[in-house]
Amino acid sequence: MTQGSGEDNPGASVLAGLYVILDPSVCSDRPLLDVLKASATAGAKIFQYRHKTASMKAAYAEALLLGKAAHELGVLFIINDRCDLALAVDADGVHLGQGDLPLDLARKVMGPDKLIGISTHSREQVTAATAGGPNYLGFGPIFTPGSKLDHDPVVGLQGLRAIRPLTALPIFAIGGITADRTEEVIRAGADGVAVISAILKVPDISQAVTDFVLRISSPTSPGS
Repeated sequence: MTQGSGEDNPGASVLAGLYVILDPSVCSDRPLLDVLKASATAGAKIFQYRHKTASMKAAYAEALLLGKAAHELGVLFIINDRCDLALAVDADGVHLGQGDLPLDLARKVMGPDKLIGISTHSREQVTAATAGGPNYLGFGPIFTPGSKLDHDPVVGLQGLRAIRPLTALPIFAIGGITADRTEEVIRAGADGVAVISAILKVPDISQAVTDFVLRISSPTSPGS
């Protein structure tokens, strides 16, 4: 599996494994702080806070609490879309969609030491994003998402295999990934998997995270 070097890619050494997206619209009956703590304790290393409908004031209060817990637990904390919120809570970085602030401008806002990830859905987007020099890519949806109705076309494992040679950046596969499909996703070229429903909606978060972590680490033939 190819990854950017730690020298020019801050945080590269931990840009792999299980990436949990904390979205209250998917997890309305369970505090996100509880999800983060249980997931981090069980082995998840990266968390993204995503709240599309909250006011900036409400998002700030929630993200500040989550970020503090993440830093105490030694895991990465990323903010979805908003560079201003990421800086306000001193998050480790920001994750951008195709319709968000352009990468070069986001880097000027965030500075050289913060992580920037970009969602991609095609060969063209992977190539363009890689040229801009982010720290990692999200790619998908690999399968039909369980938490998003207005998703991009499903790319499948074949799509993931096709884009792996196009970038040396860490790739997090996303979209409908369950624990029992994780090994084939990693073998297809992903450095990690980003999940929402498969963690946020299960009764036993610790067990679910443990299952993912074990399956992510078990494949031995990337790209097969």
